[in-house]
Amino acid sequence: MTLTGKQKAAMLLMSLDAATASELLKGVDARVVQELAVELAYLDAAGHRSSRTTAEVAQQFCNSLQSQDIFQIDTFLNQMLKNTVGSDKAEDIQSQIEQLLRKRDPFIPIRSADSRTIAAVLEQEHPQAAAVVLSELPAKKSSEVIGLLGESIRLTAVSRITTCETVTREAKTRIAEAVVKRLETFASTSGAAQAGPDQSLRKVAVILRNLEPELREGLLGAIKGADEDAAAKVTDLMIIWEDIPQISDRPLQEGLRGIDAKQLALALFKADQLIVEKIKSNISERASATLDEEASLMSAPKEAEIKEARGQVIAALRELDAKGELTFTEE
Repeated sequence: MTLTGKQKAAMLLMSLDAATASELLKGVDARVVQELAVELAYLDAAGHRSSRTTAEVAQQFCNSLQSQDIFQIDTFLNQMLKNTVGSDKAEDIQSQIEQLLRKRDPFIPIRSADSRTIAAVLEQEHPQAAAVVLSELPAKKSSEVIGLLGESIRLTAVSRITTCETVTREAKTRIAEAVVKRLETFASTSGAAQAGPDQSLRKVAVILRNLEPELREGLLGAIKGADEDAAAKVTDLMIIWEDIPQISDRPLQEGLRGIDAKQLALALFKADQLIVEKIKSNISERASATLDEEASLMSAPKEAEIKEARGQVIAALRELDAKGELTFTEE
């Protein structure tokens, strides 16, 4: 993306602390400050900001200037605006920023939603609308969503992505607004279910699995002392089938080494495409060919058989995790 002058100025401000940025903007017209704030928020919300780009812009301004690794957009905007134009004016400006951002890029709220929620909403949309949304997502997230879609809409939507360039801006805006409304409705109707006990335990499990084995075992022991059933659930939820795409390649290869080809084929029966691709990319070509052969011989396995096969894969990965040998590419 080629940055405009205002976007470069906003990027430069993002490399400074809020107090310094405020000093630079003292005396600047409030309208200009608002424009810079909009550019700043847009770059962050649209995912165009990166440490490399920030460093490049900063280097153009001063070779010795370094960009910050961590930046809190909300805190920065709040402090910068209040220190520059006062609290009352800052509130007025901030109240307009979201509207201005949505007008410029109506897909921003969709990009911030999680992949499963987007997929659930797109299942209810026309394939052309789904294709437009997929084309507006970052490549990695679009791939995740595609892997979670049902087979029928997945094939139709993907085949239509190539035609999205011919869709008018007005039509894209209407599609984005409709999908955003569905996302808001989905969040309001499923929020209670998503905040249930199992999700809370899952959060605890993900936190604990990133700790050193000794510390993790100590905390699990404390949980077990208070609630033995909860401790067992947390242990099981540390590694689940859906985690496979985030597991680092080397430990995944180690975990898959002892799994029989037939059992692995059963485990992958109607599995999410992301999981299938992740596993196939971490076994040899010969093993992959054997896997395809086993799958072709399979008729209609029972749900219990699939569950048992997936359980074998997860059990192998949990053994590695217990030894502190399982790592993740992202959380």
